[in-house]
Amino acid sequence: MKPIVIRAGNVWDGISEKPAGPQEILITGETIAEIEKTVNIPDGAKILDLSGHTVTPGFIDCHVHLTLRPELLGSFWSYSPSYKALLGAEALRTLLMNGFTTVRDCGDMDLHGFTVRDLKLASERGIIPGPRLVCSGHMISSRGGHMNAMLSLAPDSHPWENCLADGTDEIRRVVRNEIKHGAEWVKYAASGGFSTAGDDPLQVTYTQEEMNALVAAARDFNRPVAVHVLGDEAIRRSVLAGVRSIEHGSMVSKETLGLMEKQGVYIVPTQLMATRPARMADDDACWASLNAPAHMRIKMRKYRDGLLDGAKNIATSTVKIAFGTDLGIFSYRTNGASEFHEMVTNGIAPARALRAATGVAAELLQRDDIGVLAPGRCADIVAMPGNPFREITVTEKADFVMKGGMVIKQDGIPVP
Repeated sequence: MKPIVIRAGNVWDGISEKPAGPQEILITGETIAEIEKTVNIPDGAKILDLSGHTVTPGFIDCHVHLTLRPELLGSFWSYSPSYKALLGAEALRTLLMNGFTTVRDCGDMDLHGFTVRDLKLASERGIIPGPRLVCSGHMISSRGGHMNAMLSLAPDSHPWENCLADGTDEIRRVVRNEIKHGAEWVKYAASGGFSTAGDDPLQVTYTQEEMNALVAAARDFNRPVAVHVLGDEAIRRSVLAGVRSIEHGSMVSKETLGLMEKQGVYIVPTQLMATRPARMADDDACWASLNAPAHMRIKMRKYRDGLLDGAKNIATSTVKIAFGTDLGIFSYRTNGASEFHEMVTNGIAPARALRAATGVAAELLQRDDIGVLAPGRCADIVAMPGNPFREITVTEKADFVMKGGMVIKQDGIPVP
């Protein structure tokens, strides 16, 4: 590839408190070679004028479900792995076009296969376009716990296909099976949730001993652990077990956040699917737009105060926040960048929200090559008209996307 020079009107590096103003970025191959007020322009370099834009690192979404769609929930579990792979390919392209150059899938919803692993291989080999993909395998859950889909499956379906595990021996076996089939993270459910009918968000679905065994089994294979969890007691147990990230954590207390801060545990609050539905639980028109089941609305109404209080606790804490949307639980017609606005609405400062999807997200994923604009880092870059530090919703208007030095979208148009 020819060298590329981006002339940006405003550059933010992914970690600083504010943008640095006009700068030039020299890209050679897949990496950033230089960022200065003025760079040395190599012969034959392509010049890209983004003087009317704010340029940032490519966004990182740490919590998506590529193989799930709310529009199909009535018959979802009957679809084949092949069809779910097509859904995943569609999701990856959508995410990339919206400025997300890295995503972590937080639970493969193909219960009879390892479709997200295959999507990762196809993306890395250039067969399908998409962000860098981090795979968490299936979500491990207890019988009767969150996302136990066995009631929706045929009676002859084997429990392991749903990653159900109870007791320390079975949990260890399932963890090792997920890792054997390509899980880079291990994901489990420590509490009930909102999206499935038979469980409650405040239920604690694993004992401390079981959580300890799960995290230890993952650690033996150098795999970090993410945990779906909503209620405070289940969050506390998960932190004590040694997880790396709390997913949702929607009803967390100030005391437990203090424990997380002390232990260095990250939270991925996915507030588009927590506080926003809670606030609009009595709004029929808004609720209909979510394509969400009736039982979810009932639960949101029941726990509305706890969800809104938890969001305040997160905003006023110093816990490390990483960005995640839970896309797949709700429609990919929603631009995941709208999570930024929801975070700011709930009291999280714009700089902290933006770092959550760049520098802090890269730190969570243990990647020192993405998330920051600096020499030697991957040239994963997005640009948007306006200044997200003044108006956070411009993140939803990213009209330039570069991944690994390749221009994917320019002037709002996909580049062939």
